[in-house]
Amino acid sequence: MGTTIEVGTIKDVEPWAQLRVALWPHHSLEDHRGELSRAFLSENAEAVAFIARNAANEAVGFAEATLRHDYVNGCSSSPVLFLEGIYVRPVDRRKGIAGLLCNAVADWGKSLGCVEFGSDAPLENSASHALHAALGFEETQRVVFFRKLL
Repeated sequence: MGTTIEVGTIKDVEPWAQLRVALWPHHSLEDHRGELSRAFLSENAEAVAFIARNAANEAVGFAEATLRHDYVNGCSSSPVLFLEGIYVRPVDRRKGIAGLLCNAVADWGKSLGCVEFGSDAPLENSASHALHAALGFEETQRVVFFRKLL
């Protein structure tokens, strides 16, 4: 397979930000670069990101996670390891890369004492639901959020 998984560092910002745009296109490349600097490259001991690289050393995917101390739907412990985002380029899917990324995140969380691994996905994102199931997550709740302007 030739895939390696490494902790994301400053050298990964440009390809990592481009992968983030593919996952979250409603934010600009510049927004993603800034978020990476603030959240994952700032010596924050409660956030981690892993980058997947192919045999040609190209970044082909990422997984980002944090420790959440607030309530995480469906979980009963604290802190909870929380998968904030995971993405693998379409051409590199179905090769086990998401599983490798998820395992790296899980190992990080376990090393910090976490016993639960949470995540979420929009109700309409059935592809994400299928990925989560394939990665060993179990669905715990479905939620619709409401608001009222005052």
